[in-house]
Amino acid sequence: MTPREVAALIAYVVKLDPRLALDDQAAAAERLAQWCDLLSDVPAQAHGWDAARVARDYIARNPYRIQPSDVSRPWHTHKADQIGRHVGTFEPTAHPEIDPDDETGDAYVAALRREREAVAAGRIAPVTLRAITAGPAAAEVERRLAALGEYMPRSVKQVLAEHRPRRTERERAAVEGRPDPLDVSCVYEHCLAPVGEPCRNARRQVRAKPHPTRLDRATAHQARRQEQETAA
Repeated sequence: MTPREVAALIAYVVKLDPRLALDDQAAAAERLAQWCDLLSDVPAQAHGWDAARVARDYIARNPYRIQPSDVSRPWHTHKADQIGRHVGTFEPTAHPEIDPDDETGDAYVAALRREREAVAAGRIAPVTLRAITAGPAAAEVERRLAALGEYMPRSVKQVLAEHRPRRTERERAAVEGRPDPLDVSCVYEHCLAPVGEPCRNARRQVRAKPHPTRLDRATAHQARRQEQETAA
């Protein structure tokens, strides 16, 4: 953000939380300098990002006075997510300036690098795996999503995603056609989690990832189901 954008953001958060108001000009100037330093690599707005909205959400949910890091941290998380979702698939029609007969490939590499930098900066949306919209595979996606529960508006789903990461991951696996470990039980002797429940470690704490044996069983389960549907 530019100093002007940072000043506008500070004015906005002071309006939302009057406790942040400063009467002393020296203190206000010092705060502006601090915020400018920490937010120098954070855009005011980018694809899927709005610094003012992030600040507003923080103030609405937290009793503590907002700090510049409460805006910069979410940005870097958002940036990493965008890069992680960008598959880097090269679309020739999106780069008409490149000579298809270029023997060195330098133009191709440069275009990919510029595209990745633009995604990281939030100037363009990441190129993700395209959703399957027709055919047997699309029907399988619909079946798996329907099994997870009732439909809700996408805007509501996005708000709730961070509060229910397990369901969000299952929905993502269904859309991307990946096996869902929670479709099968875990046979690891120290876990034995039933269908629909996450794996646990020896202390009965929920694991962030399923046990490898469960993932293998889920992959085999998905393959068998696809074979049955193909045969039918």
